[in-house]
Amino acid sequence: MRGLLMTLMLLVTVILIYTAVVEGESGTKAQVESSGRAMSESIRGISP
Repeated sequence: MRGLLMTLMLLVTVILIYTAVVEGESGTKAQVESSGRAMSESIRGISP
């Protein structure tokens, strides 16, 4: 029973850390979207 509780607590901790790192205001997801937008604008600005 103790092992199950420890496993569950570890899983909840990992999920909370993941959401804080990836989904936060300045998280990885927001940074990737921002970089993608900047690259897209740069590519559009290139004259053929």
